[in-house]
Amino acid sequence: MKQREMAKMVVLSAMMILILASTISAKEQLSTKECEDLGFSGLALCSDCHSLSEYVKDQELVSDCLKCCADDSEDSMSKVTYSGAILEVCMRKLVFYPEIVGFIEEEKEKFPSVKVQYIFNSPPKLIMLDEDGEHKESIRIDNWKREHLLQYMREKVKPTAAS
Repeated sequence: MKQREMAKMVVLSAMMILILASTISAKEQLSTKECEDLGFSGLALCSDCHSLSEYVKDQELVSDCLKCCADDSEDSMSKVTYSGAILEVCMRKLVFYPEIVGFIEEEKEKFPSVKVQYIFNSPPKLIMLDEDGEHKESIRIDNWKREHLLQYMREKVKPTAAS
């Protein structure tokens, strides 16, 4: 009898995943601001949301995650580049982020299309820009090491003619 109940649970779980997957394919994407307000930073990959669903039974949270995640297939993410970026941070909070201070003071000049913007009470984040200077993605970088910031910039920010 226990095996039948387990089999039913597995089938029900599989059906829930299929239903969730079908809603994902036609999902609406939330804006960067809406995702930040929900606590998603723009770094969540859709596979992370699927992992989350295995441990957290809050379907609304998983649904919100899926509305804010980035497709993590090799082709989709690895080739995305941006024309520039804004490194946004609160000047008063910089003392708590020595890695970001090091990047600004010693590495930023290598990226002429990256601007630093000091906004009161803003957590450290990168705002990635398209060719028209429009915001395309926002990424919290609170815990990033300088080398991770450098690697991300090298991979994602298109080199300018001036560099």
